[in-house]
Amino acid sequence: MNNNKTALVPRLRFPEFAINGAINFETGDVIFEPISNKNHNSDLPVLAITQEHGAIPRDQIDYNVSVTDKSLESYKVVEIGDFIISLRSFQGGIEYSLYHGICSPAYIILRKRVPIVDQYYKHYFKTGRFIKDLNKDLEGIRDGKMVSYRQFSAIMLPKPDRKEQQKIADCLSSIDDLIAAEDKKLEALGAHKRGLMQKLFPAEGKTLPEWRFPEFRGSGEWVISPLSEVCENLDSRRIPITEKDRKKGFTPYYGASGIVDYVDGFIFDEVLLCVSEDGANLVARTYPIAFSISGKTWVNNHAHVLKFQNSNTQVMVKNYINSINLEDFLTGMAQPKLNRAKLDIIPIPLPSEKEQQKIADCLSSIDDLIAGQVKKLEALRTHKKGLMQGLFPSIEEVGE
Repeated sequence: MNNNKTALVPRLRFPEFAINGAINFETGDVIFEPISNKNHNSDLPVLAITQEHGAIPRDQIDYNVSVTDKSLESYKVVEIGDFIISLRSFQGGIEYSLYHGICSPAYIILRKRVPIVDQYYKHYFKTGRFIKDLNKDLEGIRDGKMVSYRQFSAIMLPKPDRKEQQKIADCLSSIDDLIAAEDKKLEALGAHKRGLMQKLFPAEGKTLPEWRFPEFRGSGEWVISPLSEVCENLDSRRIPITEKDRKKGFTPYYGASGIVDYVDGFIFDEVLLCVSEDGANLVARTYPIAFSISGKTWVNNHAHVLKFQNSNTQVMVKNYINSINLEDFLTGMAQPKLNRAKLDIIPIPLPSEKEQQKIADCLSSIDDLIAGQVKKLEALRTHKKGLMQGLFPSIEEVGE
């Protein structure tokens, strides 16, 4: 006989619902049923199932996968309010659809059997707790393996009364609205900086920028030099460490796109500029490929290391490299690479040191605003994560 009891009360609760006591839990198949409706016409939009946007029409995102009319016949109909188990659900939870459309037959469509607040489960299906439950019977899962409806149906899901569901959904959705608004501000700052870069730096093949600070108008042309002439390359001092050989510590260990680990010891202790040497990001540019490091650091052989005599020149070069297309300097197709020889010959336009300082100060002030906005977004996301951990109950075995 099992003498354990189950705790079903969340750590955080709105006062008006405290009197309700323990929250009811149901298995997934009680609340949701699988749907496989393929009765549709070609007028419905084809939906991409993404972790970032949920279910969204493919033409609204950069999704270049062609589909024949014949294959569309096997696609499943998705209604507004449906949930979708995708090939990545074991990583990012279950996606929600705000659209009526069709999606690949590889996906599992979930539709509510009973009255619920959709947004409550939209948030719940993204919690670490639910994703952990989703992975319990998926030992050794690899990319491409689908979470089955059978596996989902056995998971216990919280089902408070609909008023409490709505209250929690409204709370979390309001934070999502704040995050979206702050994210737009971040995008606007980034766009503003990119626009300034286009005006403050000469266009390719030119030696004069479109905009110039008043005190430097008429100061003459910028000088274009190969990168190797404006900095010292310290690549020979880099030391890669395999993951199994790294001794844990507090020193940032940098790779092509930034910090990848923290290790004991250091090989650099100064302000330097790193530039990605290899990786898809050299083309995708999802992250900056040039980034400054300072203090005690360790860099592996996936990032070039450059030292500048003038800090303003470093700021100028960092921003310039991040703003230009480098594909003419890359080698390799499957794995793009910016080797030392190609890096050295990248042409860098620079004005006088005084003008460099003016431009560097301007760009650094925008970088400070961007960094502040990033921190604000991180704080909001952390706050939301904490709320989700507290507002959603978990089934815990508690010994009597």
